[in-house]
Amino acid sequence: QVQLVESGGGLVQAGGSLRLACAASGRTFSWYTTGWFRQAPGKEREFVAGLIWTGGTTYYADSVKGRFTISRDNAKNTVYLQMNSLKSEDTAVYYCATGSVAVSRLVLASEYDYWGQGTQVTVSS
Repeated sequence: QVQLVESGGGLVQAGGSLRLACAASGRTFSWYTTGWFRQAPGKEREFVAGLIWTGGTTYYADSVKGRFTISRDNAKNTVYLQMNSLKSEDTAVYYCATGSVAVSRLVLASEYDYWGQGTQVTVSS
């Protein structure tokens, strides 16, 4: 079992930055793929960024590429999402998730076994 807790959300002006954190307890991230997803009101949950723990390869949705960075701290068993140049369309609840997910399927929310409770990010224009 893995328990995930997100933190770092909040209200920020357009163009600003936030850093989200996802701390894992129980089992470690070491054997898993970890992803950040987001869900805006009335929309489906969408993939934002992913990280393959072994090797550290990262993946991004086109909408955030160049603005967001996913990273990890092995010692703290924590994954981060650094979000820069935020736009109003980035407003959503952000979730981290982890599981034994194949690279070819890491954008699919249904492939992940464990989810955090979510953290609200609101970008004002």
